[in-house]
Amino acid sequence: MKIIFLIFFLSSTILMANEDSLTYSKRDSLVGYAKSFLETPYVWGGTSPKGFDCSGFLYYVFKHFNIKVSRSSSGYNSLGKTIDLESTLPADILVFTGTNSSIKKPGHVGMVISNRNGVIKFIHASSSKKHFGVTITTYNNSGYVKRFLKAITVL
Repeated sequence: MKIIFLIFFLSSTILMANEDSLTYSKRDSLVGYAKSFLETPYVWGGTSPKGFDCSGFLYYVFKHFNIKVSRSSSGYNSLGKTIDLESTLPADILVFTGTNSSIKKPGHVGMVISNRNGVIKFIHASSSKKHFGVTITTYNNSGYVKRFLKAITVL
């Protein structure tokens, strides 16, 4: 009986490790694919490599991997599982207010590309004159800190 339990335990552990590897592999693939669109112009309502808005960008990237996400930033209010900002992983989603941070409704979204020692970088389609188009932003020292609503995972 002990041998059967040990075999079951070891095979379960290997299976869980493989599932974790698949999840990280998918996360890395999502980030790599998203990065391939760096400097694509911002286009309001855009959902293609000719131009993206923030939610159109995430919609396009996740759709490539058959993962459903909202086409509009407002749809992220009830999407996925809310997670702590500190525990975000690559391919998790950050939800922000629009440019008016006093209106506590989703208005902008981006995807985490890294979280190293609490320094979070995310990729998003920005309409800002400073960072127009698909760009990478370091969350911690940006204006997005005051606009942050929540972090979610859809994986």
